[in-house]
Amino acid sequence: MSRVCQITGKKAMGGNSVSHSKRRVKRTFSINLFKRNFYWPEEDRWIRLNVSAAGLRLINKKGLNACLKNATAEGLIKNV
Repeated sequence: MSRVCQITGKKAMGGNSVSHSKRRVKRTFSINLFKRNFYWPEEDRWIRLNVSAAGLRLINKKGLNACLKNATAEGLIKNV
């Protein structure tokens, strides 16, 4: 599985590394991604998600059920 957050859809982006002498070299900025287990009380089971730090904060704010419903509507999660 690629390094994409299953809640927010964030993925790595490209940019430049700039040295002190202003030389630019292409690099990737990877996201802060974690594999976390969540208990889903509506389904009475555990699920495992690849979630970024921003996705964890979003789950704490909105709740797991609302975030999963939104992620499946956007096509970020195929089967839960």
